[in-house]
Amino acid sequence: MNTSVMALPNSKAKLQERLQAGRITWTWPVIIVFARLIFAMLAQTLIAGLYMLQGNPMPWQAAAPWWIVYGTLIDISCLVLLAWLTRREGIRLFDLISFERQRLGRDLLLGVGFIVLFLILFFAGGMIFAPLIYGTTQAPSPFGELPLWGALYSLLVWPIIWGIAEQITYQGYSLPRLDILSGRGWLAVFIVCVGWSIQHSALPLMPDWQWVVYRFASTLPIAIVVPIVYLRTRRLLPFIIAHWAVDFGSVLMLVVLPLMAS
Repeated sequence: MNTSVMALPNSKAKLQERLQAGRITWTWPVIIVFARLIFAMLAQTLIAGLYMLQGNPMPWQAAAPWWIVYGTLIDISCLVLLAWLTRREGIRLFDLISFERQRLGRDLLLGVGFIVLFLILFFAGGMIFAPLIYGTTQAPSPFGELPLWGALYSLLVWPIIWGIAEQITYQGYSLPRLDILSGRGWLAVFIVCVGWSIQHSALPLMPDWQWVVYRFASTLPIAIVVPIVYLRTRRLLPFIIAHWAVDFGSVLMLVVLPLMAS
């Protein structure tokens, strides 16, 4: 392995050193896998509470379309927690990305390639599980109507922060630590896959078992394949680029353009 890669603070070699020093344990890598689910539920509860104070008869449902706005609260909460955890290990939050200036060009090109991978996995999840759960390929969209300012925020701000925070949470922090803790890559992938997929059941969380199951199941292709690829590449920036691009395109096509056409 390249010696510069081995010297990176989030490399397997450095993680092993901190594991042996007792600075990495099972507790937080497992908790963080499910933290975004908890933060998502709390954020939706907050927005629903505001609707309830306004006298809305269905505050929970009214809050649901705003998840691509209040999602930033989820991201900030995770990043603050991860900043604290990485400082406890003796590294920086930024170190989880394993950024190398000399590899920037290759990471950008790899990110473009990963956009195709993400799209294939995204559509595969929908095409496989929508007929199984809903009996049709047309499953409900997780996106709803927003005012113009909310739609623009969701297009220009949310995908950037979301792509960074989600990739850092699952792949930058939890996955490589669970890998060295267990010594079994498949187990690390399984734990991350479950947490990542469950999180999507709460984006937004609705009192509908079909919706919850569909959101979980349709995320499985991405939640399984992407961590496997990451463990082979150990390059987080390309995944962040692809994640941002897919989310940006989704909001553009399903939120902004329909709003402009109405």
